[in-house]
Amino acid sequence: MDLAAVEASARAIIRNVETVIDGKHAAVKTALTVLLAEGHLLIEDVPGVGKTMLAKALAKSVHCTVSRIQFTPDLLPSDVTGVSVFNQFDRRFEFKPGAIFANIVIGDEINRASPKTQSALLECMEERQVTVDGSTYLLPPPFTVVATQNPIEMEGTYALPEAQRDRFMARISMGYPDKESELAMLDSRDTSSPLAGITAVVSGAQLRGMMTAARAVFASGAVKQYAVNLVRATREDRDLRLGASPRATLQLIRAAKAQAALNGREYVLPDDIDSLAVSVLGHRLVASTRVLGHHHQNATPLIDEIVTRIVDATPVPIGAQGRP
Repeated sequence: MDLAAVEASARAIIRNVETVIDGKHAAVKTALTVLLAEGHLLIEDVPGVGKTMLAKALAKSVHCTVSRIQFTPDLLPSDVTGVSVFNQFDRRFEFKPGAIFANIVIGDEINRASPKTQSALLECMEERQVTVDGSTYLLPPPFTVVATQNPIEMEGTYALPEAQRDRFMARISMGYPDKESELAMLDSRDTSSPLAGITAVVSGAQLRGMMTAARAVFASGAVKQYAVNLVRATREDRDLRLGASPRATLQLIRAAKAQAALNGREYVLPDDIDSLAVSVLGHRLVASTRVLGHHHQNATPLIDEIVTRIVDATPVPIGAQGRP
């Protein structure tokens, strides 16, 4: 698929999703960017702002298999990955796939499951496979996890460990709608769910073509150096106790390539890196206790400010604006 077709298809998906999610263009575009970059997305915000609605609308806009997992304290790892069941007729064990076997997996309130169940996702998200009873089963490509969580109300939740947060390519927040969007929502959702009118606008083959085109986008050596400089700056910043991992560098470049493809551009610009830095890096970082202060319950705004400061302070290498 050429980049003009990628841009047209991306616009169709965004328009489709925005019939349900109004006034959140940046969040919708970042979610699609993560999908095309073959990453995983964490939507972190307070209840009732449309986290699950965004995930469902994006999934329904693409013709592929979709599953939803409601994470609860009693959810078992086998409910996610699957289980081996003894078939008395054939006298052998058969594998029954769990809900993770889909192209797009919506994990609702992921931090309400126990750490044991959360850890069942680690192999799935990183290696796109499941190992049960010594046997390995590949997940169907493309494979993306779109998870939601509430960062404020912590009663009855289990915080995601750093190892799992690092597997999410990006984290976004929805935020409250503006006054006009909230008024429009009261009219549009008075009689029926807006998701009922959502149909797929891109086939599975087209989605795979968009992903292939995104991978082929050119990133110059200077742009890659800029991404490395940003990530290394998070490891050296005195306000951060834990900086971003090498996986973050890789995923920052992948996301930047996907964003360039969405804009019909065959090369990555530093602006792509800058616009994605907070979403891709922020959730991987841990602020030092010295600067946490009253942010101890939700440090996300503080960390986002630190990433923005690092981006502003990091010079763009010469040649980073160049075409291939």
